[in-house]
Amino acid sequence: MASGAAQRDELAALIEPAVAAAGYDLEQVEVSPAGRRRVVRVVVDTDGGVSLDDVAEVSKALSGVLDEHDDLLGKAPYVLEVTSPGVDRPLTEPRHWRRAVGRLVQVPVGGRSVEARVVGADDDGVELDAAGRRSRHGYAELGRGRVQVEFGRTEGEEGS
Repeated sequence: MASGAAQRDELAALIEPAVAAAGYDLEQVEVSPAGRRRVVRVVVDTDGGVSLDDVAEVSKALSGVLDEHDDLLGKAPYVLEVTSPGVDRPLTEPRHWRRAVGRLVQVPVGGRSVEARVVGADDDGVELDAAGRRSRHGYAELGRGRVQVEFGRTEGEEGS
């Protein structure tokens, strides 16, 4: 059986094609001890978000893949958890920023922290609106963004 990081990387390489075939992005794979068992946590996402039915579909597909390659996890039993990223997931990839359009974020830009709404995102960068002032930034200029939880804001509401 491989070491922790190597095992995680092998698992990710093994399950990523099944996740992609189901129409999702593999965001993260974790393997952690839980008593005599291990927990295999797989985080998936897609542009439209992930529903409980989606989680069940991916879980079923991954169970089959893991059963076929049971040598990778060794003899100890494991629990498979398939989930979507939480609101606290850092925005690090263009697809994360694209999925955050319309959301309020906190992000380091040029050495200072900025709170702004994501107005647009593409493969090259992000357009932010900070208190009515729009600016465009390439991904290299940005640190790890975080979505800010907003209470009482309705869908389609303008402004910050």
